[in-house]
Parts: sequence; structure tokens; C-alpha cells
Amino acid sequence: MDNINDNMTIPACGRDLCCCRHKATPRDEREQKQLQNRLKRMIGQLNGISKMLDDNRYCGDILMQVAAVESALQAFGYLVLQDHLETCVVEEVQKGNTQIVDEAMELIRKLK
Repeated sequence: MDNINDNMTIPACGRDLCCCRHKATPRDEREQKQLQNRLKRMIGQLNGISKMLDDNRYCGDILMQVAAVESALQAFGYLVLQDHLETCVVEEVQKGNTQIVDEAMELIRKLK
């Protein structure tokens, strides 16, 4: 298991007996592209912060970029959460698995 923070762990593919889960309903191509573009933009921002550190840039400027990445990551998480609620959770409830609601609530608490 890989630790995300003190309260949350995720299964690591290829380790232990856990395996990564997959969505029953794939993301549509447009949504997949939108998420990938957002992720690439955040990676670019993080690389920019690294260069700022190398260039010994002003702390306030670096912190502004950190805030921008945090905001972008939060928005990204909310998009994934919305997709999860609209697809995975709905599908599981329709199958009679109401425990998925508890999982969704825990994810919402973690995302805050």
C-alpha cells in the first residue's frame, strides 16, 4: 500500500494482493482529453516551480504558483468526483450496493 496521507491509503498495482480497480463505464473521449490536459498543465506548473527554485526566485512568487497548482488540483479532483458520483456510485446503487454511498462520503471528506 502507498500512503497518501495519514488517513488514506490506496492499493498499489502489482503489490500485495490488491489490484487497481477500473471504472465499469469508461470516460468519454472528450472528458478523458479534458482531464489529461488539466493534468499536463499542472505538471507544467510544477516544473515551473522547480525552475523558479533553481533560479532563486522570490518566495512570494513561488508561493503564488503553489497556490495556483493547489487550486488547479482541487478543481481536477472535483471533476473526477463528479464523474464518480454520476457513474460509479449511480451504477453501484442501481445494483443494490448502498455501501458505495459511505465510500463516496469518505472521498468527499478526503477531497475537501
